[in-house]
Amino acid sequence: MVPPNAVKRRVSAKAAPMPHPAKPVLVIGSLNMDLVARCARLPAAGETVAGRDFATVPGGKGANQAVAAARMGARVAMAGTTGADAFGAALREGLTAEGIDTTHLAVGAAPTGTALILVDDTGANSIVVVPGANAETGPALIDRALDAFPAPGVLLLQHEIPPAAVAHAIGAAHARGWFVLLNPAPARPVPLALMQAIDLIAPNETEAAALLGRDLGDPGEAAEALRQAGARAVLITLGAAGAVYADADGVRHVPPVPIRAVDTTGAGDAFLGALASMLATGGRIDEVLGVAAAAAALSVSRPGAQPSLPFRAEVETLISRAANERPADQAITATPRPRA
Repeated sequence: MVPPNAVKRRVSAKAAPMPHPAKPVLVIGSLNMDLVARCARLPAAGETVAGRDFATVPGGKGANQAVAAARMGARVAMAGTTGADAFGAALREGLTAEGIDTTHLAVGAAPTGTALILVDDTGANSIVVVPGANAETGPALIDRALDAFPAPGVLLLQHEIPPAAVAHAIGAAHARGWFVLLNPAPARPVPLALMQAIDLIAPNETEAAALLGRDLGDPGEAAEALRQAGARAVLITLGAAGAVYADADGVRHVPPVPIRAVDTTGAGDAFLGALASMLATGGRIDEVLGVAAAAAALSVSRPGAQPSLPFRAEVETLISRAANERPADQAITATPRPRA
């Protein structure tokens, strides 16, 4: 994966422990059918623009991240709620085809969630999410899913299910010894008590600013501020600028893998799914971050959310090529935290 000599290391305080090899990944989150329209540019408020393509595509941040982790080789289960409709049936069939355990998918009274997505010629997007049955995911389903595993693994969560469900999942998983990975999207506050039960929180720039209640400023300083708020480690994804990661050892910058963007819709989900998969196999954090960045890069090079998510062999090929092309000063770098 990332060449050992590409990472600047140092000795410092112990970082948050990562899961042991061969652990499961449990994703508790949303399942949506994405209704995707493509246009030359995104419309301004009150403006109508002509589109040139339309598709229905399986989505939802939870389902996307589950597929991303499965394609990277993880043993994945998904817990969530769909409607008793054609969209729900199609989403279940799609996850099963990816090798994902759907035992803990419930059928709710509301219709399956949907997302209305516009994508322009630069790959930029605008998204409106209608939660539907996702709003019915609750504590009983979460507890059944967690208790179905003989040993804890990595729990991957997002903010597309009710806040009470997310809070319950974090607390219940933490108490059972799971490694808790929260993608706080869409942005909403995370109480201090929950932050202290999160092993890794992974917002993008907008979500990180919302969590801090201020402009992002320097991403490394922002990541450290979120870590000081209680999370054991923080990852802020920065789009075309890569990402920053902060833990007890200090702050790392993860450079982007250069690639032509076609559609950025699934980039964050590709990053988080690959991250969860690599954490579940006990990878070193520098390797984990490099693999996740490569997975995100591949995802933006093709259209769609779930359809764009790469398989592990594709990611390994890109990493090998990037290692030969990338200048040494663009490797993952770490800024150590001074000793007290």
